[in-house]
Amino acid sequence: MSSATPSPWPGPPAAAPPHLVPVPSPAPDGQDPPRGSEYAQLSRLIRQAGLLRRRPGYYGWKIAATALLLAAGWAGFILVGDSWWTVAVAVFLAVMFAQMGFLGHDAGHKQISGSRRANYLLGVLHGNLGIGLSYGWWVDKHNRHHAHPNTEGADPDIDISAIAFSADQARRRGRGRVRRLMMRYQAFLFFPMLLGEAIQLHAASIKAVTTRASRHGPAEILLLATHMIGYLGIVLLVLSPVKAGVFIATQQGLFGLYLGCSFAPNHKGMAILSAGDRSDFLRRQVLTSRNVRGNWLTDLALGGLNYQIEHHLFPSMPRPNLRRSKAIVAAFCRQQGVPYTETSLVRSYVLAVRHLHEAGRPAPRPPAPQPAPARP
Repeated sequence: MSSATPSPWPGPPAAAPPHLVPVPSPAPDGQDPPRGSEYAQLSRLIRQAGLLRRRPGYYGWKIAATALLLAAGWAGFILVGDSWWTVAVAVFLAVMFAQMGFLGHDAGHKQISGSRRANYLLGVLHGNLGIGLSYGWWVDKHNRHHAHPNTEGADPDIDISAIAFSADQARRRGRGRVRRLMMRYQAFLFFPMLLGEAIQLHAASIKAVTTRASRHGPAEILLLATHMIGYLGIVLLVLSPVKAGVFIATQQGLFGLYLGCSFAPNHKGMAILSAGDRSDFLRRQVLTSRNVRGNWLTDLALGGLNYQIEHHLFPSMPRPNLRRSKAIVAAFCRQQGVPYTETSLVRSYVLAVRHLHEAGRPAPRPPAPQPAPARP
């Protein structure tokens, strides 16, 4: 695959090995073209390759290993006791919280099981109980993002009051001296602001499950409350107040930063669609998404979100199948003339920050009207 250029519309990727890419050839003269839409054709290829089948073995060991490592982190926290070495444990627990979040994400997309009830159970255990985020609230928000990625007025992920993702948003929100300064320097503030992302997610979760109009059941509320009480209880029982404050700030700050850095490469710096955009499903998902090149370590660190194009096209595809589907999707997009963007992790951050800088810059003032020349 070729690296992405500063433009959001890079050239097509290099050809994949032919035996890995069962893309249909154009119909000969006098014959009908392939049935259905372009996305329907691609979907048939993916199904024929068996890439939508569940992977219970993979998720079985993945869930067990993550739960054991999380439990080991809390056991280590208790064993270390009232010591500044608990800051190192906070770093480890921040990583494990993010890994738990990735599994909750997979459950929300029904990747783990064919049973809706089983996915829900796994989602609330990993989300509400494991890391203190409302699974039901997040699923509703994330589904709206998937339906309209990078679409103004429809995607909640680009409807953030503190950040402008387009010049139009910057003009609407940049009222007042402080807001204008924030918009102007948002590219520099973006990563520091991610340190507060986890706190914002906790607050939004609590608000979602406690409002009168809440549709979340008592089980979700109980599990969320259990996490909050258990988390604060164990920290305050083991650590002195000062050390407890440092532990919480470190663990929650790095947890939010890790989540934000995992999601930032996916869409930031890609096309922003207008509210009235009528692109077909295939193009809406591919043109607004970016893949990140890497190896098994990248897959592990980013929870499979580095295959963002494939994930958006087939949200229920199990995480380990995303890598296998990439060659098929890339070749199909090349055949249809749809730009397929893939770049390195560092380059994805550069493109995201550059986009935020361009979007937040104040628009140049229009030239002053010139007086009409006097008639002789």
